Amino acid sequence: MRGHRAGGLAVTLCRDFGEFGALAGEWDALHRRCATATPFQSHAWLHSWWISYGQEGRLRVLLVRRAGRLIGAAPLMLVHRPMPLLVPMGGAISDFFDILLDEEEAGYAVGALGRGLDRAARHTVVDLREVRPDASAQLLFGRWAGARSRLTDSTCMEMPAEPLGDVVARLTGSRGQRLRSKLRKVDALGVEAHRIPRDGVPAAIGTLLRLHERQWEGRAVNPEHLRARFSDHLIRSVGRMVGDGTAAMTEFRLNGEVVASNLSLQSGQLTGGYLYGADPALRERKVDVSTMLLREVAQQASDSGREVLSLLRGVERYKNHWGPVPVVNQRLLLARPGLEPLLRLRESQVAVRERAVETVKARFPAARDWHERLTGLSVIGLTGAGYAGQRSRRYHL
Repeated sequence: MRGHRAGGLAVTLCRDFGEFGALAGEWDALHRRCATATPFQSHAWLHSWWISYGQEGRLRVLLVRRAGRLIGAAPLMLVHRPMPLLVPMGGAISDFFDILLDEEEAGYAVGALGRGLDRAARHTVVDLREVRPDASAQLLFGRWAGARSRLTDSTCMEMPAEPLGDVVARLTGSRGQRLRSKLRKVDALGVEAHRIPRDGVPAAIGTLLRLHERQWEGRAVNPEHLRARFSDHLIRSVGRMVGDGTAAMTEFRLNGEVVASNLSLQSGQLTGGYLYGADPALRERKVDVSTMLLREVAQQASDSGREVLSLLRGVERYKNHWGPVPVVNQRLLLARPGLEPLLRLRESQVAVRERAVETVKARFPAARDWHERLTGLSVIGLTGAGYAGQRSRRYHL
């Protein structure tokens, strides 16, 4: 771990995975003190992700301490393709990136992180994907003295965190009638929701992934969801996260049999549905699985006092039933002044790729669905209804 001191602050760069593992307690405490933190910046998620997807020698985690107390952190890693870049840990299976700042010391922490990042990125461009508009990383971007560029990234759909019954009650006309009918059908069938305790997570993850595979049978399932490394990551991370309240696993049972399983993640003011699996027989019985799942996640969000229910990445049409608001993530590019040509090159690479995607979608409408499923393929790692390096749609809500 390398570092320096300035103005009573200690800034270090952690490159050793063992040292990162030892940070769990103080990292979790900082995560709780950072209002903008998402579940994908929890130590449980990042530590487990690195075990499954990280590469030796690539870890680059900036840490800021004041009087020995951790007040700032930026979980990054080094990649060499398509050019030397510092990018977020968590990769494509993580819907959001952010740095962590102690709310009471945010000004000191973000300034120190900026100085540390300037040194850590002496020969690289910093490419921060999936940054929420209100993220702490926006403060870092605003203070950056070198070259910088702000691009758009994925669109997420969000709703107020309130019981679904309250949402439906405000809907008038045929749409409200249809949604109320769907909820009554779930209740009439007798499906029961059961929260899974921490010690039940390993078995529940196995059940979720089996159901997820079954629901996509005969269609283009995200292959990453069927790999052992993804299962192992979820078992490790979700077990810890259920224990500390940043994840919830729910099984839906009919006559004692698990017919659907759902994983939701939460922290700060946000709750999001991450991955689910459902027996195809439910659809054969005319059960709207997405409505059933959303009601449970919305209740969890409301009960925990959170403000935002995120449907995570993607603007699929089915999400519009509930009147969500689109929130566009951002992509922040940073570089030292002398590396501005490299930053502009990276900016051009991103633009060319996006133009290619839009051209394919325009010429081949079916490709729109594939693009939604495979968002994030270029970076190992999630998000909302399918993920991990690639993703099938996670949430049909």
